[in-house]
Order: sequence, then structure tokens, then C-alpha cells
Amino acid sequence: MNETMTRADWQARAAALRLRDRLWIDGGWQEAADGRRFASINPANGAVLAEVARGQAADIDRAVAAARRAFDDGRWRGRTPGQRKEVLLRLAALIRAHVPELALLDSLDMGKLVAEAATIDAPGSAHIFQWHAEAIDKLYDQIAPTGGRDLAMIRRVPLGVIGAVVPWNFPLDMATWKLAPALATGNSVVLKPAEQSPLSALRLAELAAEAGLPDGVLNVVPGYGEEAGAALGRHPDVDALVFTGSTAVGKLFLTYAGESNMKQVWLETGGKSPNIVFPDADLEAAADKAAFGIFFNQGEVCSANSRLLVHADIAAEMAERMVARAAAYAPGDPLDPGSRMGPLVDRAHADRVMDFVAAGRQSARLLCGGERLTLTGSDAYVMPTVFADAPPDAPIVREEIFGPVLSIQTFETEAEALAMAHDTPYGLAASVWTRDLSRALRMADGLHAGTVSVNTVDALSVMTPFGGMKQSGFGRDLSLASFDKYTALKTVWVNYA
Repeated sequence: MNETMTRADWQARAAALRLRDRLWIDGGWQEAADGRRFASINPANGAVLAEVARGQAADIDRAVAAARRAFDDGRWRGRTPGQRKEVLLRLAALIRAHVPELALLDSLDMGKLVAEAATIDAPGSAHIFQWHAEAIDKLYDQIAPTGGRDLAMIRRVPLGVIGAVVPWNFPLDMATWKLAPALATGNSVVLKPAEQSPLSALRLAELAAEAGLPDGVLNVVPGYGEEAGAALGRHPDVDALVFTGSTAVGKLFLTYAGESNMKQVWLETGGKSPNIVFPDADLEAAADKAAFGIFFNQGEVCSANSRLLVHADIAAEMAERMVARAAAYAPGDPLDPGSRMGPLVDRAHADRVMDFVAAGRQSARLLCGGERLTLTGSDAYVMPTVFADAPPDAPIVREEIFGPVLSIQTFETEAEALAMAHDTPYGLAASVWTRDLSRALRMADGLHAGTVSVNTVDALSVMTPFGGMKQSGFGRDLSLASFDKYTALKTVWVNYA
């Protein structure tokens, strides 16, 4: 991608885009069974991008049936790991060849900065497909040490049909996190993208077919959660359901599994991540990363560091630094490479975030922001907002806002910092800032979170597992651990003379 692209360049590319607006089932485009559609809206200007086919239960039935046929006849799972690897490597190459297009689809669909989508999300998705493809022919089965004339083979086998439901905040990335290990291990998949951001997932399905993925192995059914999502969760022929999204919806999928076939359910849900800063930390770096940790992607990140816990000795200094950093994140047109934040995903979500801001004004001290802006014809923009002195039971401290809203709290001791960090139903991520190695390791030992980042925030790599504890879910995306969600261990025991 040409890194010198201007706003006008991106606008010209956007005008030339061809948007896919139908269901992808059994290797081709199909209309919804009842012909209904829903609007995919650009939050930056309120314009309708496309009227997208609205999948419902009948369409989920068709997609699951296609996925089951593809799994049962072995057209994909029957290929060797090396052969599956070749297809997924071609898909990774195609994603790289279409980075500007895929970046634009996510930017237009949910307000993400196109410059970040083109340098982080889309290239990252290609890398994730490549990494899992490269790993799959390096995973070995086992032989148990039974002795005698017994041969006990422990094999890792695909589960079958995977239902994947992904959120709108990282549309391409989150689809990739589920699809790469699921497909690498030989499963078939029915993917339900968020209704706010279906466009990149549909294009990805088309690229997968171009890469050589057989018909029926990947199916994409856009639609509403209470229609297509619930139907997928309850479907008796889905073997596992993987979900990233809110804790409330994650609980629904657990219910759906119990109501149907007791399918495996793997959840990555909400977060309210603490970012703990001690006086001996590099405060400049801590402030830079704290701002990134809450304002990146408009704060629409499940692991966003939305609670800044600072030692009382540096509280005033860190508050000043955060106000200065927030000023640099003023929102703007997501197609402008100079913008630091885009709009929130839609007006309804902006309304919800502003409700939290209003509640924050009643219980805490507003340091900056707290305003809603109208830019480029849309009022879905929210200024980066920082509060201080909120009580521990305040909604801005307790609840996941999913927007650019930071709450600063103070502590005196390590024990108090840990208690404050744990005063939440979530356990997705946490960060610690200190130059004291022993303190860093003590805090990391004590923090009950899936990822603890020391002297950085939200550390992430395809090489390391990502997931939560408590009501942030269970199971892990990324790394070799991701294969556990999509495979079962089968023992084959042979007694021979």
C-alpha cells in the first residue's frame, strides 16, 4: 500500500468500491430466503453504503447444511495439513493484495480510521492466516506409553461445523481470529458478522474461494443477532460456537447451547481493564500508552485500558498528562490520514456512550472532553473524555462503556491497587507500569486477567494466547492454544497379537 495516500485518494478509492451485499452460502451469492435486507450505514456521514441480505433461521439452516455436507464428504478435512496450508497461504497473499480495499470496507462500515485499518487490521489478518497455516503441519499427534502389545494413538481431529459470531469493532480481524484456526484444522464454518459491519467478511469469503477453499467450507450469513445469531446458537447441527462480543450476549449463547445440542461454546466477552501506574514508572511513556489504550479505535476495544489507577503521589501529574494526550486525539474524518479518532459505530452507540458521560458528570470530576460533535454530516463523534475522582461504584468505573472515556482513580499501596483492579466482574487484560522488576512480577502474579502487560498496554501477538477470566469469557484466540477450540482429542487403541 502506498503510505502517502491522501484523504482525496481514499475518497476516490471508496467511490470505486464494489460492495458485496448478499449471503455467501455453498460457494456462491444467495439472497435471503424471504428476500429481506437491512441497511449498512456509514457512521461518518450517515449514508447507506448498501442494503445487505438479512439472514434469518432459514438461511442459517441452508448455510449449516452446506457446511455439514462439506465436512462429511471430506472435501476439506480430508486434505492433508500441507494441502490446507497451501490454500490458506494463498488466502493470506490475496488479503495482502487487497489491503486498501479491505481497510476501506471496515472504515466505511464502522468508522475505523482507514490509515490504521490499512496498516494494522488488514495486514494483521493476512499474518494471522499465514501463521496458522504455517503451524498446522507442525502439530504432531501422540502415542501413549502403554507397553505390551497395545498401541494407543491420541489424535487431534476437527470438530465439524463451527458457528462463529463476531463483533463490529474489528470486523476483518475478529473474523480472521476465528476462521484461521478453524479452517486450518479442517472444520467447516458458518460466520455471522455483526449487522453493523458485514462488508469485509463477505469480501473475505470471496477471496477464500479464489484461494481454493472448497464450496461450503466457509459460509457467511449477515443478519441481526436475535435472528441469525440466535438461530446459529440454537442450531442442532453446529458442533461448536465461538463468539466475541458483550458479556450479556455471551450468556445467551450458553443458554442456546443448553436449549439445543449442548454444543461447545467459547466466549471472549467484555472487559474493564485496569492500567496501574507506580511513581517509579516512566511517566511520559505511561501517559502515551494510557492514551493509546483508551482512545485507539475510539475506545471500541474489549480490552481497552479504561481504568487508570495511579499512585496518589503522581495523581495530579498523570491527570495533567492525560488531559494533554486527550487533546491530541480529537476526532475527524476516518478517511483523512491525519485524523486520530473516527466516529463511533453508529448514533445509537454514541447515545449510549453519552449516557455514561452524563452519569459521570454527576459522580466524578470531568477533566476534559464529554462532548458530542457533528462532523462530516454525522453526530456519532465523541470527544476523548477523562474523569477523575469517581467513586468505586460509579457506572463509569464499573461498566464497559466501549468508547473513548477514561476514569482515573488513585491508590496508596500495591495491595490497594490489586483490590481496585479486581473490583470488576471482568478479567480480560491489565497493565502495570514500574521500573521495579520484583514489583512488576508481584503484580503480574496477583492480577487475575488473561493478559498482563508490563510497561506497555494491551500487548498482543499471534504467538501468544488472548482471552479472559471471570465474565470476560473462556478459551483462547491466537497462538497454538487457539487450535484447542476447534479440535477434539480422539484415542485409537489397537491391541495386536
